[in-house]
Amino acid sequence: MRQVTGFEYAPGRKIGYGQPLTLIAGPCVIEAESVCRQIAAHAKTICEELGVNYVFKASFDKANRTSLESFRGPGAEKGLELLAAIGAEFGVPVLTDIHEPAQAALAAQYVDILQIPAFLCRQTDLLLAAAQTGKPVNIKKGQFLAPEDMRPAVDKVLAAGNRRVLLTERGTTFGYHNLVVDMRALVTLAELDCPVIFDATHAVQTPGGQGTSSGGRREFVPHLARAAAAVGIHGLFLEIHPDPDKALSDGPNSLPLRDLKPLLQKVCAIHALCS
Repeated sequence: MRQVTGFEYAPGRKIGYGQPLTLIAGPCVIEAESVCRQIAAHAKTICEELGVNYVFKASFDKANRTSLESFRGPGAEKGLELLAAIGAEFGVPVLTDIHEPAQAALAAQYVDILQIPAFLCRQTDLLLAAAQTGKPVNIKKGQFLAPEDMRPAVDKVLAAGNRRVLLTERGTTFGYHNLVVDMRALVTLAELDCPVIFDATHAVQTPGGQGTSSGGRREFVPHLARAAAAVGIHGLFLEIHPDPDKALSDGPNSLPLRDLKPLLQKVCAIHALCS
C-alpha cells in the first residue's frame, strides 16, 4: 500500500504513514447527551490505553434516512453545540457530516473534521463549501463508485486550496439490499495520496433491507476490520452504541460498546505489522 504522507487533522493528531491508527467512532446520530458522553468516555479510555488517536463522531441531522418517519437528530443548533461540548469535555477532535453547502461554514465553527456522506460524494458545491472552511474533509466513497472514481472528488477539494483530504471506504452496492467490500479498493484509494479510512460498520449495512429502514449484519464487523487492517489502513470508522438494538439510527450495523476493546486490540496488533 502506498506510503501516504498524511497531515495533522487536529493539534497533535496526525494521520498517514508511520502514524498511530486513528479511530473515528460514535453513534450514528446524536441521541441523548448522556449516551454521547458514555460513548466518548468509553472510547477515549480504550484508545488511550492502546495508543490509538480517537475522534468522536455523530450526526446532528441525518438527512438521508430511509423513511420520513425516521429519527434525524436534534438539528444544527443544539447538535453542533453538543458536539463542541463533547470535544471540549473529553479533549478529543470531533467529526460530523454535512448535507448542504450552507451547513459547512456553520459546522466548521464547532467541529474539527467535516464529512461528506457517500451519497453526496460527487456534489461539487458541497465539496467546495467544505474545502473552503479549511477544515479536514473526510469524503466517503459512494456505494456506486469504483475507488479510482474518487479522484475527481479529491481534485475538487484540492482546487479550493485544501489539501487535508481523507477517503473512507464503506462498501459497494452488490445487488439489492447488500454491500460487498473489495479490499483492493483500499489500495487504490491510497494511490490518490490521501489517508484511507475503513468504515467497518456501514460496510455491513443492508440498505433499505427492513423496508422503512436499513438492516445490518454486525457480526461481520470484526472480520472486515481485521482484514482492512492487514491491507494497511490509516484509520478505522465504527458506529458504536451501548445498546445497538435500541439505537435510533443504524442499530443493526452498530458495534456494541463492550466489543470495542477486544476488536481494537486485534486491529492494532495487525496494524502494527502491516502499516
